[in-house]
Amino acid sequence: MTDIDMKFDPQRAAALVSQIKTVRERIAAVANGRDVRLVAVSKLKPANDILALVQQASPPQLHFGENYAQELSQKAELLPRSIQWHFIGGLQSGHCKNLAKIPNLWCVSSIDTEKKAQLLDKHRGEFLSSFSASASPQPTPEQINIHVQVNTSGESSKSGCAPGAPTVALCRLVEAAPNLHLLGLMTIGAIARSVATTAENENEDFLCLREQRDLVTNELGLERKLELSMGMSEDFEGAVAMGSGEVRIGSTIFGARPPKGEAKIRE
Repeated sequence: MTDIDMKFDPQRAAALVSQIKTVRERIAAVANGRDVRLVAVSKLKPANDILALVQQASPPQLHFGENYAQELSQKAELLPRSIQWHFIGGLQSGHCKNLAKIPNLWCVSSIDTEKKAQLLDKHRGEFLSSFSASASPQPTPEQINIHVQVNTSGESSKSGCAPGAPTVALCRLVEAAPNLHLLGLMTIGAIARSVATTAENENEDFLCLREQRDLVTNELGLERKLELSMGMSEDFEGAVAMGSGEVRIGSTIFGARPPKGEAKIRE
């Protein structure tokens, strides 16, 4: 439910609105007229900051990304149902049940194993059934959009499916899952490549993800175009120039994050 008593500092709100306006303008400058989704990554930032962007930005910012399942769940309880939440952190199997119960969870962008996809599908189905039986006046929750995460850099420290057959197999499973919707592919590439990325200098990880998208589309015989989710604060302009349909921007909008132990859900 929404905590209607939540306040935000007007000066802080004005700064956030200014920063997100600048990011939107930078995206538009390289998007060639395409509608690129901006996910504002609000991890370790208070719910007040999110509410400020929902209520003060023009148009309202509604897509927000979180890295920690518990933090997302707590914020979703406090904030308006109009928000479209994205879980973008490393997904643990034990988190799937609670995430699936968030009515306005719009997307999970870090599916990298069949087990996690199956659990998320199972628990979302159970939640949808119980919601229908409850006769709630709230809008009926929908399937969860899914980005399959691909480890395009081959780094052992990175999550994600290996390119090729493993990515195709996982996408095939998600496509068949009744309570999930295969939206596209996601990557978090090598930091060195991200730093070197510009609108003119193509990133090898982004090239790989584009190739994987085309492979999956052909192998699954899809008629729709799967989207690419690639690009963060350091490299989003280069990602958009290479066809990304979604970018995930945190510190450029919200500023430096506090240590996790000092972060507050709300102020």
